[in-house]
Amino acid sequence: MNVKCTRRRFLAAAAAGTACVVLGGILGCESTKSARATASRGRAGQAWIFRSRPDLSPPVIKVTARAHDTAAGNIFVAPKDGHREAGPGQDGCFIVDNTGQPIWFYPLRDEEADAFNFKVQTYKGESVLSWWEGHHTGYGQGEYVICDRSYEEIARVRAGNGLEGDHHEFLISPQDTALLTIYHKVPMDLSALGGKKDATVLEGIVQEIDIETNEMLFEWRSLEHVGLEESYRKPPQDPSTPLDYFHINSIEIDSDGNFLISAKGTSAVYKVDRESGEILWRLGGRKSDFEMGEGTKTVSQHDARRQEDGTITIFDNGAPPQVHEQSRGIVVDLDMDRMSATLVREYTHPKELIATSQGNVQILPNGNVFVGWGSSPFFSEYAKDGKLLFDATFPAEVESYRAFRFPWSGQPDGAPTLVAERESRGEVTLYASWNGATEVESWEVLAGANPDELEAVAAAPRKGFETAILVETTEAYVGVRAKNGSGKVLGTAVAVKPRD
Repeated sequence: MNVKCTRRRFLAAAAAGTACVVLGGILGCESTKSARATASRGRAGQAWIFRSRPDLSPPVIKVTARAHDTAAGNIFVAPKDGHREAGPGQDGCFIVDNTGQPIWFYPLRDEEADAFNFKVQTYKGESVLSWWEGHHTGYGQGEYVICDRSYEEIARVRAGNGLEGDHHEFLISPQDTALLTIYHKVPMDLSALGGKKDATVLEGIVQEIDIETNEMLFEWRSLEHVGLEESYRKPPQDPSTPLDYFHINSIEIDSDGNFLISAKGTSAVYKVDRESGEILWRLGGRKSDFEMGEGTKTVSQHDARRQEDGTITIFDNGAPPQVHEQSRGIVVDLDMDRMSATLVREYTHPKELIATSQGNVQILPNGNVFVGWGSSPFFSEYAKDGKLLFDATFPAEVESYRAFRFPWSGQPDGAPTLVAERESRGEVTLYASWNGATEVESWEVLAGANPDELEAVAAAPRKGFETAILVETTEAYVGVRAKNGSGKVLGTAVAVKPRD
């Protein structure tokens, strides 16, 4: 093999910000500077560009507060154009690490579609990825996708009764059923409220669907239980625009098996009996059953979740119609004897963000709190006491409905991808990546006269989504093997001829 890394080459590499490495007794060169250039952010707001995966161009994420003392796991977001502005990069499902480096990206095939609510859930005892994909104009019309750890689709859930599933919620229950939201147009006379006689109202619907059979098991309709007088929204003057009086945006299974339902239009959280559908109590809004203590009132809130200690977390948008000083994640304690609500803690952003839509709060296993700021392009992690531990942002034109942190182990069925470029007669740079492979620690470089007779010639640690590796070789073909921390081969790329 005509492969070497000379002292002169070592010194030149070091001067250029690269380093020669020896792994397992195999001498090679690893170009950390080239790796960074390959994943270059370019101008502020640009999308990623990868030589080995030119079909993938997610938006760049800028880390504004470097991670420290964060919980285990990676970050799950679903970038999309925000505020009806076209942003850089593709829309889709996106897993990144604490530095903003991509781990897995799934661009939607339909450029007009979006992905929402991308996260890890449990289905049939296994960790899975789930999300909604479809089209939305304030409310969604689409389907719900479940993928296994190889990123292969294993189930697709659709709403029942001929309706289309909305993007606001997709929750897999311990019984392997799916809870989902639907927005349904109902003709209604709104003249008594100052609207049109031939108007339309959007009601919020909850359905529970058996994932395996797609059979509908339960349905709850807001208009049967919540009147228009509870809404803070007035009828639109344009009769073609429906009154979105309820705007359902989250469903949670409470500790007793009943449901918690959040409605933005009424600024209230409802406890709903799972069998009868009757409302057991209201938290906030015009008809609250609780005395709302200082700091507990929300405006257009999202993502109401019951926690293990009995508290409820809520993302308080604080706008509109009324506007708070800033949006916040809050923890609320409910005294069921006194029927009173008390603010336990709140989490705010240093930039005093106002998220006019979307957003969520996730309590992590170690007690940290992860907040997605919805229509503001930030996501953050806090210690329980409110200390900021991590913060990152999309370009200004991009947003994610929710943001999460989860442990995740992915092993794609396909092979790693490789592109090689000849820098000179005796130098080749290899660009290796494997979309979604979470266990890769190093790349072993192969070279030979033909693709069926390759030998290991060098090795380098994985550096980000795409690793650039510089070697000296005149062989006709090169390849790479992906290895884990124990040296086990996880996958092998198809050998390629270096491009001139």
